[in-house]
Amino acid sequence: MVSDPRNDAKTQDGADLIRRCLEACSDCALACSACAGACLTEDRVADLAPCIRSDLDCAELCTVTGSVLARRADGDTRGLRALVEACRQACLSCAEECEKHARMHDHCRVCAEACRRCVAACDDLLATLQ
Repeated sequence: MVSDPRNDAKTQDGADLIRRCLEACSDCALACSACAGACLTEDRVADLAPCIRSDLDCAELCTVTGSVLARRADGDTRGLRALVEACRQACLSCAEECEKHARMHDHCRVCAEACRRCVAACDDLLATLQ
């Protein structure tokens, strides 16, 4: 039996999108954790409480999303879609919060950039999930 090259390409493209999203989630989780830790060492840590909370929430959602993507098999995508959408929203919120502090704190700038990359990777994957 010969496989249809169009289906093989779709499968490969889908696998590549999942891999890229998984990597973006992993990178973002690390950046968020590092940002939260760095925020805790700042002089005006109380002013950074919303940023720290957002960092921690985003890191956890990215970690969970990456774990689910790593073991992804064909099947019902509704749960995966909901998880990737939640991850995307957490990354968007975290990016917006970190951007408020990016001029003063480099760790916030780095985190916001990682969050924006993860949003883009989630968007790309969501476009293929039905």
